[in-house]
Amino acid sequence: MKYPFKSLDVDKFETRFATDEECLQFLSEQKWSKGFICRKCGHTNYCNGKTPYARRCTRCKSEESATANTIFHRCHIPITEAFHMVYMVCSNPKISSYELSRQLEIRQMTCWKLKSKLMECLENKGEIDILYTPEGE
Repeated sequence: MKYPFKSLDVDKFETRFATDEECLQFLSEQKWSKGFICRKCGHTNYCNGKTPYARRCTRCKSEESATANTIFHRCHIPITEAFHMVYMVCSNPKISSYELSRQLEIRQMTCWKLKSKLMECLENKGEIDILYTPEGE
């Protein structure tokens, strides 16, 4: 899934992705747009997982969150803030992690880590792909 927010101005973006549920729903729709396939056993049947928009394989019981194996994998800030950071970096790839930190009121190192993933994605794919899994994840 390529960067989905290019056509949105900041007001539309903030309205569309205002809650964790809206972000997770969008992410799960993109992630499993071609159907669920369990990463452990390859089974395609699932039930709801323990967390919102997670899926649990009905065969091996392995559970996968909507953020797992995406650019948001192991992201320790609220998903709404992570989406906002992606929007800001895609709008201005040269924005510094210090400026992201200042505007979003998030630790600079946290901003640097997510921005590094985004920049790696840009370098490897030529565009932001929210379903991109950086090396070493």
